[in-house]
Amino acid sequence: MRLLVVGLGSMGKRRIRNLQYLKAGEILGYDPRADRRQEAEERYAVQTYGDFDAAMAAEPDALIISTPPDLHMQYARAAVLNGKHFFTEAGVVDAGMEEVIALSRDRKLVAAPSCTLRFHPSTQVIKDVVGSGEIGQILTFTYQSGQYLPDWHPWEDYRTFYVARRETGACREIVPFELVWLTWVLGPVKSVACVKGKLTDLDADIDDLYQLLLCFSGGTIGHLMVDVISRVPYRVARFLSEEGVIEWTWAEKKVRVFKARDKQWREYTEPEGKVEEGYIHAETMYIREMDRFLQAIRGDAPYGYTLEEDKRILEVLTAAETSALSGQHVVLPDR
Repeated sequence: MRLLVVGLGSMGKRRIRNLQYLKAGEILGYDPRADRRQEAEERYAVQTYGDFDAAMAAEPDALIISTPPDLHMQYARAAVLNGKHFFTEAGVVDAGMEEVIALSRDRKLVAAPSCTLRFHPSTQVIKDVVGSGEIGQILTFTYQSGQYLPDWHPWEDYRTFYVARRETGACREIVPFELVWLTWVLGPVKSVACVKGKLTDLDADIDDLYQLLLCFSGGTIGHLMVDVISRVPYRVARFLSEEGVIEWTWAEKKVRVFKARDKQWREYTEPEGKVEEGYIHAETMYIREMDRFLQAIRGDAPYGYTLEEDKRILEVLTAAETSALSGQHVVLPDR
């Protein structure tokens, strides 16, 4: 297989590593920045292009789109018009999605939006425990996901990349990133209320805190807080039912499940994964995600998350922002 990685920044380089680990085939790279092309060539020995048309002329079988989020659909549209399968990183801008959905469906192409946290070993444990019903119906949860923005990419100035722009701001991006796995576990969001704002002195025109109250179609009511304030990176969740508790502490790499009937905790510890220098996330979930994309291209297994689903997640983000402006709950349309 011949695969074109579009965008050779942080995530683009990660996807090259993932594909090389999987021995996926020939990997090409495209980026208009010469310094990024040079780094990719030197570190990973891949052929790169500074012109997108020239990269497409090399006839890749699929594109892995790792650009800033506001460019995803531009390259996804180019992919489907050229009959190519594609994967995009986590989305936050839905402009152009309807057209790409229709085009990829008509051409029977794999259109794979990122759903990285569905491949995380701890979220998979939570999914299994909730799905098994062993502690009954989840009634409520609270979940914080946060990390200080300048610590995201300590090797570069946060003001120079897309997380410092309002449309693609860091918190705004992470809200749907987290909702992708929360809705996988708990089902669709029925209504949302939100407050958000800029609380820090960060030199960026973005909201650095989102607080969401979410009502799910299955009856669960939960609280999601996303911030770029915390000087210690957090993913901490607690799910409650009348029959038990699920706790996830991302930094401790474990899920704990309490069953009220036997008054005991059971622990699930994550397998060790390799963390690339300068990052805090293990590569494992990204590798699994790429592997599933490759399986879908080969016809071995469905990817399992669609652009239609991704668009609905972005509708929850829009509803949350509408709520923050109006001061009222917003009800999502039935699907």
